[in-house]
Amino acid sequence: MKRKLNESSKGTVVLVHGAFEHSGRYEWLANKWYEAGYNVIYGDLPGQGNSEGIKGHIDSFDEYIDKISEWIEAANYLQKPIFLLGHSMGGLAVVRALEEKELNVDGVILSSPSLGICARPPKWVRPLSKFLVKMVPTFKIKVPCRPWRSTRNEFFHNRNKIDPLILKKVSIHWYYELERAIEHAFKQIKKYPAVPTLLMQAGKDFLVNVKDVKNWFQSLPIEEKKFDEWNHLYHEIFNEPEREEVFSVAMEFANEVCEIKELEVEA
Repeated sequence: MKRKLNESSKGTVVLVHGAFEHSGRYEWLANKWYEAGYNVIYGDLPGQGNSEGIKGHIDSFDEYIDKISEWIEAANYLQKPIFLLGHSMGGLAVVRALEEKELNVDGVILSSPSLGICARPPKWVRPLSKFLVKMVPTFKIKVPCRPWRSTRNEFFHNRNKIDPLILKKVSIHWYYELERAIEHAFKQIKKYPAVPTLLMQAGKDFLVNVKDVKNWFQSLPIEEKKFDEWNHLYHEIFNEPEREEVFSVAMEFANEVCEIKELEVEA
């Protein structure tokens, strides 16, 4: 777990990275929150980055939920309000964590959350998936996405090619758990808490099914929610050339929540 702590902070942001990547790709975003006056907590999800366990594999999606709960518990010792920001599969994990656990969170930011996927395993895998999941759950297949489909920022195209922590393969069981988590995110949507939620979605997303994301958001039974679509941006909106503008919107949302919480305390 990594921490960036301010002596006098507005609140605390917990960052949750996406699939195939690691927390090191979020240093820019973590620094932006820190410079904006927030504490930041982030780290590597199970099976990714420098975390323990089999790389590219999980036995259950609950492993991600438990890790997020651990980070929130650490945030509880820091300045409130507490915000959860999850990107892509990390966004899905945030949704599932909020549906399954009573987390002390004051605001949620979802960045192109994986509530429907476009990039799927090779066609030959599907007919064999049930057999493979039962007999050889750690059997790995090639990750079906390329850097240039995630962002228009060439810096990250080149960086991903030489980053040893970027996953090139994941287990068949990982895919099974991902698809189950997406299904449960819709089925358990009524359990999502009444927490101010900002969903920021890339308009040109080749990895996440934007229609599915919109359907989930429209079904979300809370009053304080906002959908913000970035029409020309690719999947990784916080790595796009316009990321300063993207961050400004996220920060404005967090600042507004902080102001409301401060007024509630004064009242």
